[in-house]
This record gives sequence, structure tokens and C-alpha cells, in this order.
Amino acid sequence: MRDDLQGLEISQGELQKLTNLPVHDQLLIITNPLKNFTKLYIQKIKSSEGATVIFIGFATFVFGYLLFDIFIKIFVSWIAIPSWMVLIILGLWVGGLTQTILYLIWKKRSKIVKLNMTNSLQILLNDVERYNTVIRAIHINDQIEEAGNPEVLIKERESVLAALNLTKADLVRALKTERILRENKSFILSNTELFVNNLATLTAMQVNEQATEHGRLLNEALQIALDVQHEMKRLQTQG
Repeated sequence: MRDDLQGLEISQGELQKLTNLPVHDQLLIITNPLKNFTKLYIQKIKSSEGATVIFIGFATFVFGYLLFDIFIKIFVSWIAIPSWMVLIILGLWVGGLTQTILYLIWKKRSKIVKLNMTNSLQILLNDVERYNTVIRAIHINDQIEEAGNPEVLIKERESVLAALNLTKADLVRALKTERILRENKSFILSNTELFVNNLATLTAMQVNEQATEHGRLLNEALQIALDVQHEMKRLQTQG
């Protein structure tokens, strides 16, 4: 991702911090890290350091198994089955228990989100997703350009990024406001600066840009900003 796009996307961590809710939380599947580790290990094997990687991996496995075997023979010598079977059974049991705990945690966090979800928050989350989609689309377009397709160059790139910066500021402000009102339902909103948005600036930037690619992106940013403005007015009325 180019430097001028860095930091524009609203990450999941930032979104959770702004809403104080575990929104978009994904269930962690313990097999996924193992798959990623296996892919990385295979890539290392195929590289010039393949022999070294195989040796280190094999030596680590053997050493670990020998330590486990010694532990079994000393502390649980009453177990009749071979230590390698104990290792497999223990691994499956620990894996299953860990996955169950992760599922219960995810289920609890999902329930918290569901209980605290408001109509305004859902709309704002959808706008954040649309905003991030624009950022990813620009990133993909940049990659296509760098692959040798200069015709896809986004003209007036600075104007597009300026519009996206303004849109991000409005989204962040709206999410902060929604959180204040959600967590303090009887709170009378006194921070009027939270409702100052940059819609007028966005509109001015859009003039005479409808027919261009960056005009399309500006229009998308404007539409998101309009949605945010609508929700901000609703929130202000609720306050």
C-alpha cells in the first residue's frame, strides 16, 4: 500500500476502540495458525535454506518428543499405552478444549455487540465498510498501475485522498458521538463541536468532477458523508 494510503483505512482495532464494542470480531480457529505455520515452513524448505530448515525442524521435534517421553515415564509411568499415543490424545484434548473456550468467548462477545447494537451504529458500521472498500479499491488500482498499466492512473489523486480524509474524520466523529449517547442515554450532548462536519468542503471539491474516475471516488466519499450527516442529525435529536 502506498504511503499516502497508509493510515486511511479504519482498522478493526480502531473501530472496536471507537465503539467500545467487539464489533466484527471473528472466531479464532486454532487450525488456521497451524496451516499458516505449515505454509511458511514449506516455503522455507523450498528456499536455499531448505536443508537447514528441515534439520532444525526435525531436531526440535525429536528433542521435544524425547522430553515428553521422559516426563511420561517418570511422572505417569502407570499409563500403559505408548507415549506417542499419549501425545496425540493429549494434543487432541488440549486442542478441543482450547477451541471450545475460544468459541465461548467469541459467543459472549457477539452477544455483547447484539445487545448494544443500535440502528445508528449499524448504519455507521456499514458506512465504515463502504469507506474501507474505497480504500482497498484504490490500493488494487495502484497495484494494477504498478504492474504496467498506466492507463488506470487515478487523476487528481490528492483531491481523492483529501476527500477520504474528510470522510474518515466525519466517520470517527459520528462513531464517538454514537458511543457517548449509547453509553449515556440520559446525557445531554454539550460537545457541539462533535457535530461540525466537512460536508460543505466535500461538496465543493466534487463540482465538475462527475465524469472522471477520481470524481466517482469523490462522489462515493460524499455519499458516505451524507449518510453520516443524516445519522448525526438523528443522534443530535436523540440527545
